[in-house]
Order: sequence, then C-alpha cells, then structure tokens
Amino acid sequence: MTVRGKAQTTAEPAAIPEAAQLLLRGYLDHLAHERRLSAHTTANYRRDIESLLRLSAGKAPAALSHHDIRRAIALLHSRGLDGRSIARMLSAWRGFYNYLARDHGAAQNPCIGIRAPKSARRLPKALSPDEAKQLVEIAGDDAEARRDRAMLELFYSSGLRLAELTGLAPEDVHFGDATVRVTGKGNKTRIVPVGSHALRALRDWLDARAAIAGADAQALFVNARGRRLTPRFIQARVRARGLEQGIAAGVHPHMLRHSFASHVLQSSSDLRAVQEMLGHASISTTQVYTQLDFQHLARIYDAAHPRAKRKEK
Repeated sequence: MTVRGKAQTTAEPAAIPEAAQLLLRGYLDHLAHERRLSAHTTANYRRDIESLLRLSAGKAPAALSHHDIRRAIALLHSRGLDGRSIARMLSAWRGFYNYLARDHGAAQNPCIGIRAPKSARRLPKALSPDEAKQLVEIAGDDAEARRDRAMLELFYSSGLRLAELTGLAPEDVHFGDATVRVTGKGNKTRIVPVGSHALRALRDWLDARAAIAGADAQALFVNARGRRLTPRFIQARVRARGLEQGIAAGVHPHMLRHSFASHVLQSSSDLRAVQEMLGHASISTTQVYTQLDFQHLARIYDAAHPRAKRKEK
C-alpha cells in the first residue's frame, strides 16, 4: 500500500448514485475473489474510485469522457494531491473501466492516454546506523518491551513493509536457516534473511508470547489479550519507542525499511539483492536508495575533505 497525498477541501463530499455504487461493489468483489487482493489493497481501490464517482457530478461511469477525467484530475491537484497519488488513482480508475468493459459492456475507457501531473521525487528518510542501533535497544524485560524490541529488530533487520509484519505467523519465522517467509504485495511470497540480533529478540518474544496468546492464535505479534496487532497500533508503538529512545525524527515502519535498504547498499552495493529482499517488482523502485546513499557520501565528503565545496562566510 503506498503513502496517500492529502487533499485540502472544505466542501461536503458529493453523494454517489446507487447505480454507480452497485457497479463499484461488483468491482470490489472481483478484486477480492477473482484477483484475490488483500482487504487493505481492496479498500485503497474503493477510496480511489469513490473519489472519481463523487467528482463526476452525478454522471454514470459509462458516460464519463476524457474531458471529465481531466477535470477530476485538475480538481484533485488543485486540492493538494501530489502527482504520485493521482497516478495511483488513475491506475485504479483504469482497472475499474476495464472491469466495466468486460462485465458491463462499457464502450470506452476514458482514462486511457491520460497522465498524472509530475511531482518532485522525494527521497525517503532513513535513520543513521547509530540511530537504528539506538532505536532497537529498548530496556525492560516485560512482554511489551520484548514484543516491541522484536518488531523493531525485524523491521530493521529484514526491511519488511508494515502489512507484511502485521500478517506474520509464528511458523513464518525459520530459526534454522535464519529467514522469515513474507507475503507481500499481490499476495507474492518471498523468503528474507533475518539478522542474529532480530532472531534473538524474536526468540525472547516467543517465550513471552506463549503466556499471552492462546493455542489458536495465528499472529506472531499480539496484544495483551492475545489478539493480532493492527497496523495503526504498530505505527503508534514505533513512533512512541522512537521518542522514548531520543530520536528526534518521527520514526515510522517505512523509515526502518528505508534504513535497511540504504545501509545494505552502503555496505554491499548489490542493487539486485536489495530488490529481492524488499520485494520490489521493478529495480527502478530500488534505485532510489542509490541516490540516498550518494547524498550520505556527499555529506561525508563535504564535512571531511579539505578541498570540498564550502559555503562562503
């Protein structure tokens, strides 16, 4: 699931006609049962398509033209939505119209040939190796401390997405070969290495988990009542632990994924291996970390080299 842009609006959202709602429900059933997308991904599609249906001024989806789609994009962009978020929404709209053509006889896909506005490419924020080490060194031996320590170590050790960590079961961790089996985007499964510190933290947590979770509990990470942790809860715990450990930057799970990728590349420069571990479909997605690595090297150069470019006093 990607970061959503924020649209600024004071107007009440327009109602979606019942006929359009029925079409949308049919498409969501198609995504869930035919394409077998996760509930999280399906919910993202629903929100994106609902945005279009609310902007269509009551028109039926089949009646929308290229002009209507361009108008919707212009409105979203004027409200502060960035190009990347609009591109994601356009992709969802195209898929919706492909479904309408296949199952409901729609004559055209008005999204074909339309591109999102460009936006500046922002490099992901990452912790320094010292900050990452500081973050995972959580004091305490209670169950909560053991769980949070294991979550942070695993995020940083293996570069997992939030949804991937949330969906883990105890049997997904293989201590014998130091790996974890992860189900990522598109329900694709991959095997990712786990570092020795994370393995020790996981063993420690599983000892504590045994006293909390019932025999039928399926989640690796659970709360005090033995229930699976929600993504929102994990985000809050990661942020809270970052503040407790004295890290000024607002720490979030994806920052630990960025830190993992950046630090592995700094040490190995093996872009293909990092692509495999992150589960990126395209290596171009992974290449952003080479830019992050270069910025890190440039800062070191500017600080250390006697003839580096300096600001004039």
